[in-house]
Amino acid sequence: MGNEKQFVQEITPKSQDFSEWYVDVVRKAELADYTTIKGCMVIKPYGYALWENIRDALDKRIKATGHQNAYFPLFVPESLLKKEAAHVEGFAPEVAWVTHGGNDPLEERLAIRPTSEAIICSIYAKWVQSYRDLPILINQWANVVRWEKVTRLFLRTTEFLWQEGHTCHRTMEEAQEETLKMLRVYQEFAETELAMPVIPGQKTENEKFPGALYTYTIEAMMGDGKALQAGTSHNLGQHFSKMFDIMFEDEDQVRKYVWQTSWGVSTRLVGGVIMTHGDEHGLILPPRIAPTQVVIIPIFQAATKESVVQKARELSEQLSKICRVHLDARDQYTPGWKFNEYELKGVPVRLEIGPKDIQKNQCVLVRRDTREKTFCPLTEIETRLPALLSQIQKDMLERARQFRDENTRETTSYEEFKRIIEEKRGFIFAPWCGNGECELKIKEDTKATIRCLPLTDDNRVIEAREGVCVRCGAPARFNVYFARAY
Repeated sequence: MGNEKQFVQEITPKSQDFSEWYVDVVRKAELADYTTIKGCMVIKPYGYALWENIRDALDKRIKATGHQNAYFPLFVPESLLKKEAAHVEGFAPEVAWVTHGGNDPLEERLAIRPTSEAIICSIYAKWVQSYRDLPILINQWANVVRWEKVTRLFLRTTEFLWQEGHTCHRTMEEAQEETLKMLRVYQEFAETELAMPVIPGQKTENEKFPGALYTYTIEAMMGDGKALQAGTSHNLGQHFSKMFDIMFEDEDQVRKYVWQTSWGVSTRLVGGVIMTHGDEHGLILPPRIAPTQVVIIPIFQAATKESVVQKARELSEQLSKICRVHLDARDQYTPGWKFNEYELKGVPVRLEIGPKDIQKNQCVLVRRDTREKTFCPLTEIETRLPALLSQIQKDMLERARQFRDENTRETTSYEEFKRIIEEKRGFIFAPWCGNGECELKIKEDTKATIRCLPLTDDNRVIEAREGVCVRCGAPARFNVYFARAY
């Protein structure tokens, strides 16, 4: 038992130091590790399997909305990146440059893509000639590099993985429809697959994507009350099409600039899942994305090993048709040690089976999220287990939503606002005048930013009908969500 206790004690208590807890869980659960390159991580097989499940679930949704996957170059010539002033200014501090090819200096520096608008727009300018070429609906799964000063595994790393959609449309209305459609795809995906409740909304002018007309976001609350921007969708307007000369001849024989969008999520979603659901014992993974949904632990003595392991193998083969199952029949570790290991890794269900269970034709099912144990007749396992996994998924979303709601507070008083930010955690819903300078002053005073201007179900920004700004006392234009964020 000493070793089993120590296994869990290697994790810093979540309630003691959330940041250290997070790093401990990522490393001890073998999701990722540091490398000799500052700010870069290696995603280990278990972490990559988790990312693959996230990626595949989203990829299906992207394709179902009519988009196709493609791949564009990693390098962006400096002249292309500098074509759109606001865009390059927004990314300049984070751009990594290639200056040599072998031993020879390059005639022009190449940026390693911090995002792909510039290179993709230069190519779309060749592809688009007529209204018949529109819309272009393309997504790519790729890596990007942003030279971040402060990094944290999965949440903010120098190199990370993501998807970025880039589309072209005939009209502003079509582009806006696309932007909001993909925002809602992200919302449904986050809540259905990740069990992560999110608030969809519009970013302020200060917080929007460099070069965008409008930026929309889904905002999630982490276990320490901080916000996580979990995905963004941008209406780029015609800024990039005018810079890169992406034009088409319309039905009326008039040449026009296309309207564009871009949208993306990244491996920071892995960090979001950890911080939304994890507890003092490690990960708690939603069943829909868990690399292993059920782990089978045979419990035996030397005399019963053969019969118990044989039954466990039969169960594993049977269950492999309905879920992602793993049999751990290693005899160099005790069952208790294995229990701790798979709790740490967040496997949704542990199935225990021993000699007495075999005699009774049953097994024990243990939920990772609640640690609740139930006995299940083996004759019912194929119906009970999928139902249990589905219930766990539903319960995890509800618990996360309840946590968010309990940690969302409303105020119209700036003194109370500052007190909540310092003493409590979570979101503050408060009236704001709409002035960017007032927004920046709140950030300077409290380190809290406007996470979003929330949307109605039909995608309209909710405007305030009465009241005054929480800080300056001017008439309020919007009621918005504030929080400190990752």
